[in-house]
Amino acid sequence: MTTHSAPRTFALLPPDAAPPSVSDKALIPLGALMLLASVGSWAQSAPGAGVQLPTVTVKESVEIQNKDTLKPATTTIGKGKQALRDIPQSVTVFTERLMADRNQDDFRDVLRSTAGVTFQAGETGEEDIRLRGFSLGQAGDIYVDGMKDAPLYERDTFNNDSVEVLKGSASMLFGKGSTGGVVNQVNKMPLLMDQQEISYTLGTGQESRLTGDFNFLTGENAAFRLNALVHDEKNYGAKQRKLGIAPTYSWGIGTRDEFSVGLYSLDIKGRPLYNHPWFINDGKLVPSLPARNYYGLASDKLDTSAQYVTLAHTHRFDNNGELKTRLRHGRYERDLLASAVRFAAGTTQDNINDSTVITRSPKGRLGISELTQLQSDYTNTFDWGGRKHALIAGVDLYHDAAKRDQRYTGTGNMPDTTVGTPDDGAVRPTPRGEPTFNTFNASNVGLYAQDTVSVTDTVKLLGGLRYDYFKASYHTPAALSNERSDGLWSPRVGIIYQPNNSSSYYASYGTSYNTSGDTYQFGLSINNSTARASNTPPEKSRNFEIGGKFDLWGKRALLGVAAFYSEKYNERNTDPDSAAAQELLSGKRHAAGMEFNLAGRITPKWEVFFNHTWIPSARIDESNVALAASGGGAQVKGDRPGLTPRHSGSLWTTYAVAPQWRLGVGVNYRGEQNPDGQRSVTAGSFAVMDAMVEYTVNDKTSLKLNVTNLTNKLYADTLYRGFYAPGAARAAQLTLKTRF
Repeated sequence: MTTHSAPRTFALLPPDAAPPSVSDKALIPLGALMLLASVGSWAQSAPGAGVQLPTVTVKESVEIQNKDTLKPATTTIGKGKQALRDIPQSVTVFTERLMADRNQDDFRDVLRSTAGVTFQAGETGEEDIRLRGFSLGQAGDIYVDGMKDAPLYERDTFNNDSVEVLKGSASMLFGKGSTGGVVNQVNKMPLLMDQQEISYTLGTGQESRLTGDFNFLTGENAAFRLNALVHDEKNYGAKQRKLGIAPTYSWGIGTRDEFSVGLYSLDIKGRPLYNHPWFINDGKLVPSLPARNYYGLASDKLDTSAQYVTLAHTHRFDNNGELKTRLRHGRYERDLLASAVRFAAGTTQDNINDSTVITRSPKGRLGISELTQLQSDYTNTFDWGGRKHALIAGVDLYHDAAKRDQRYTGTGNMPDTTVGTPDDGAVRPTPRGEPTFNTFNASNVGLYAQDTVSVTDTVKLLGGLRYDYFKASYHTPAALSNERSDGLWSPRVGIIYQPNNSSSYYASYGTSYNTSGDTYQFGLSINNSTARASNTPPEKSRNFEIGGKFDLWGKRALLGVAAFYSEKYNERNTDPDSAAAQELLSGKRHAAGMEFNLAGRITPKWEVFFNHTWIPSARIDESNVALAASGGGAQVKGDRPGLTPRHSGSLWTTYAVAPQWRLGVGVNYRGEQNPDGQRSVTAGSFAVMDAMVEYTVNDKTSLKLNVTNLTNKLYADTLYRGFYAPGAARAAQLTLKTRF
């Protein structure tokens, strides 16, 4: 508690608490009014002479940090801070404790542990992430603290407090996209305490990783937090070096006006294991080469960077309302030069050997984005009409100025290699020359409001609506220009039944849409000198979900169970690079199934995290693609969509076998699936086992050993037509961590 001598007090109440007054219940800032209110609270006029403003007493509750629990207390994925039981959709939360237990340093490792997530290996190196079989638009539906994250860079979790995954349509909350759901990275923020932590990891593949998390109390209600990262590994040729730093200073924490300034910088330089070629045996994909083997050139590279600054202000009103405004500007870059490798003609499973020739062909891109965003969210609980209301409303704006050269490969021959000589040190000395950029500028303005009304003590009704106006323009070096604008409404409704404090049942309906103009591969695709995006209306989707969330074992764990039906209209399920004679919109598809989530403690010594997606029904319902004479080729009406396995998920459990010893074991699993757009090839199912043993030296220091992919299983992790990228081979990591 932070206390000043004062004639009145101002208390921070939980979201479901009654407000101290309802005199301002009509205050519902929207649009520009919200921004003006927030900015106005920063620069109020000085009081007249002799007038002394009353000071404030703030009661602040500090939640259990995510460092020490698998069960999340609250989430911000639904706008504002909410209990998971009040969100009528499936939500999976990866706490810092869970990510640390499994040494999930790479953000993609978190996604691989997320039920319903699959990966398409992108032609230019960016993985197209799928959730419940629906594309997240090459990471277009990934956010940082509720604001869009650029899709260009490789991500690390060194500054993540948690990662939240909302399943199902979410356009009402986040705007365009978000058909299968959204992923939100929650950054670490300053805390009102002194606490420092250093962690060092030594691993196979010559991995060396050092992270620091330093939090300093600098005043009565001010703190500074610095997270830093140095990471270096050779990884048998697919090397990577990361440098990251994220300082944040906050003042006025918990008071009427809270401010923060945060910087983030992550620079990664490396070489990508772009792909491995496959064999096909009776329609089954057969992984062919050891997962560790790197067959790219020593001159290949994958360099990415992200730098952004965030200014934030939170104003807390007397009527329990809260207005949070954030301004962010960032620059993001991706520079890729990779080798796509293939077997020489005539290679089969029977004749492959160490002398088998592997050919190389170049893949390259250069992408730069400057993304500016302004977002203001208002939350409040109040009584009106004899009912309790929980309001969230907001406005968000962004502008993306981007440049892309999708084929930035250069000229010159690529030397061959052999199966028996991975990482042979060969280079292509030919310079790449100047890039040839296509330019892309996109702007979006979104307005939304949602009210959750307590009809009775146990029943809540939820209704929300969002409007987005999106405009994009494209320009190519050939002077081809194109523009498109769209304006769409996104509703969300739901009902929640909470008979007691330990159970919550719900049903919900929401919509989403994907505009053609904001996907670079469509907006800049040229067919007979005509950009096709301007004639392509948005894809539309809807999601129905019913489920329940339950506190178990004395509220030590949270269980979520849900059934869903997701359907997309006007869906693009053909690649424009190989479908020049076809329309972009091919019909519709659906996916229906169930979600299961469990996180927390079964006993004081036994912790568990489990999430599972079961999709028994998934189908391309309408399509303009004709069945090939061979019966193979692209997927057609009636097929199960690619990258949509029936079962996928993850289990992680730990047990304290002694006061100083804790053991953990986990598995990630994924059912068989087709590459997107290819019906004649099926990748087999797999389950990958991990293990952990941790020794607590004292209450501040621990030593932990992680072994991933215990059985060294060879499997196809990401898929594309004609090639795959293997999952990581067995690896061991020893981590020393200390707090002080």
